[in-house]
Amino acid sequence: MPSRVSLEGVPGIPQVQPGDDLPTLVVDAMRAGGCVPEPGDVLVVTSKIVSKAEGRFVDLRSVAPSAEARELAARTDKEPELVELVLTESTGVVRAVPGVLIVRHRLGFTSANAAIDRSNADGSEHTALLMPLDPDASARAIRDAVVDAFDAPIGVVVSDTHGRPWRRGNIGVAVGVAGIEPLIDKSGAVDLFGRELKATLIPIADQLAGAAALVSGETDEGLPVVLVRGMALGPGDGTSADLTYPAETDLFT
Repeated sequence: MPSRVSLEGVPGIPQVQPGDDLPTLVVDAMRAGGCVPEPGDVLVVTSKIVSKAEGRFVDLRSVAPSAEARELAARTDKEPELVELVLTESTGVVRAVPGVLIVRHRLGFTSANAAIDRSNADGSEHTALLMPLDPDASARAIRDAVVDAFDAPIGVVVSDTHGRPWRRGNIGVAVGVAGIEPLIDKSGAVDLFGRELKATLIPIADQLAGAAALVSGETDEGLPVVLVRGMALGPGDGTSADLTYPAETDLFT
């Protein structure tokens, strides 16, 4: 692993609107801001601007809650309309208690409220923003545009913030990956004392997402794209699915 890594927020990303060509917006902002990528760099892009470009906004006033949604809403003290969206975006309910609704998302990960976001969406209290349709595909499109523009083989991570079992607060995780392997398998390597490592998997894509969140932030920072330099990761063709346990082997759900 490297001894030094740098994080640089890409300035000038505008407020993304439905239908925007996000890969072009990212390339244009990188050029204008002098953010020239080098081989092995990784670009971390928040899922929120991907969702905005895809028009994944939903007006909660337009949602008709099902009987199941109303029952879960009463159990969790949440809006029935929001719960209906959560169920639509999910494949199963993991936990439903007052104030908490945890589900397995259609993309494979487990999260609260199906990772539906209402902060920094469009300023309306009635608007919810769903996750991107296919974050891996979005990561590939952004990577293709950056590689074409700068002739530099890089990786791209689409990030979101999730909670963690038994830990307070949210942390950045990878929900989309392109151009790198999201896991580094250290099995067979040795520690400082020559002991062989038997099962050491490093979720490098999640670590990159978490590190980038220090710059992109969660409130009014306005830096949804971060260039990470120093990892010098080789090319790979992994996907975000590599980071999640199958439901039958998930220790927490």
